[in-house]
Amino acid sequence: MKRRVVVTGLGLVTPCGNDVASTWAALLRGDSGADYIKKFDTEKFSVKFACEIKNFDPLNFLEKKEARRMGAFTHFAIAASDEAMKHSGLKVDDSNAEMIGTYISSGIGDFWAIEREHDKLLAGGPDRVSPFFIPQSIVNLAAGNVSIRHGLKGPNTATATACAAGAHAIGDSFRIIERGDADAMVCGGAESAITPMSVAGFASMRALSTRNDDPTKASRPFDAERDGFVIGEGAGIIILEELEFAKARGAKIYAEIAGYGMSGDAFHITAPDETGSGPMRVMQKAIKDAGITPEQIGYINAHGTSTPYNDKFETLAIKKTFGDYAYKLAVSSTKSMTGHALGAAGGIEAVFSILALHENVLPPTINYEFPDPDCDLDYIVNEARHQAVEYVLSNSFGFGGTNACLIFKRYAE
Repeated sequence: MKRRVVVTGLGLVTPCGNDVASTWAALLRGDSGADYIKKFDTEKFSVKFACEIKNFDPLNFLEKKEARRMGAFTHFAIAASDEAMKHSGLKVDDSNAEMIGTYISSGIGDFWAIEREHDKLLAGGPDRVSPFFIPQSIVNLAAGNVSIRHGLKGPNTATATACAAGAHAIGDSFRIIERGDADAMVCGGAESAITPMSVAGFASMRALSTRNDDPTKASRPFDAERDGFVIGEGAGIIILEELEFAKARGAKIYAEIAGYGMSGDAFHITAPDETGSGPMRVMQKAIKDAGITPEQIGYINAHGTSTPYNDKFETLAIKKTFGDYAYKLAVSSTKSMTGHALGAAGGIEAVFSILALHENVLPPTINYEFPDPDCDLDYIVNEARHQAVEYVLSNSFGFGGTNACLIFKRYAE
């Protein structure tokens, strides 16, 4: 018998707010987190905007000495994990620490540390490179620092599967608990990659929107005039627990995680499969894992990056997965507001999917103005929708053709 796994805590740091409540309120209002980049001078850049974290101070929850040893993506992960742990009421002690783990992923780690220390190396030689450089930058240090902070002695790991990393962390944590290797996991994704090199690199690939005249309108998933994604950052963390473990301590349960799928496109390093095969198969696997029919899904939080190909082929994959029922499904892309937080996106969007179930309200796709004949589903256009659903599906797709799909269900005894 597979053990049932439930969600008991949520934590967020996003371009729309530095906690769950403010972010969720901003999404339901349809607020964009995009603005002109403040972190560096963009005069020579073709793209001058992003979805940056705002008014965030790591010294609000870390000592200065601690904060200096960590990269920004770890700061975000710790803030979101602290909130999730507080929401869950989970207490860690000698009796349970070895069965509570940490799985926080990232696509890149701390790009700021990499660029800053490289500049020091070129300007002043190897002796100028900080001893904190490696601990600040490597991908698994968000999970490592959260594990140390909360005394979590169970599994401690991370993946670097690009834009699917956060979703893979949650899905893999689900499996870890399901098979009995842990009773609870702190899991999700974190990213801090809005840097000169990163923005220049994505712009060189022509992956980013160049709508410099109006950043708040730039992320427009499924709209006919979409021209690329808006890079974002932040963290999304959830607490997963085995059902009986959660019930025994009287935990509040937000939702149950019911299904998880993984697939590979085997097509191209960056472009999505034009047949939609990889996304279709990952959704089918998650639905099968959940033991439900496609028609039981009520809402899809789409990967929906606002790039011409991704949105077209994800729409195709949804049609292939759900058939005629695809046109009755509510679909939205919250990246229209948060931008694309890369390795953090799957964690952030899992929180949104859980809240949609728990609060009976589905967040919108903003900036949808011009219908695209290739994207003809019900995209919850521009305004949130009050609607109760029983199952929510969340998609995350990454460079290299890696795909993850999570299914959450309304919790019931």
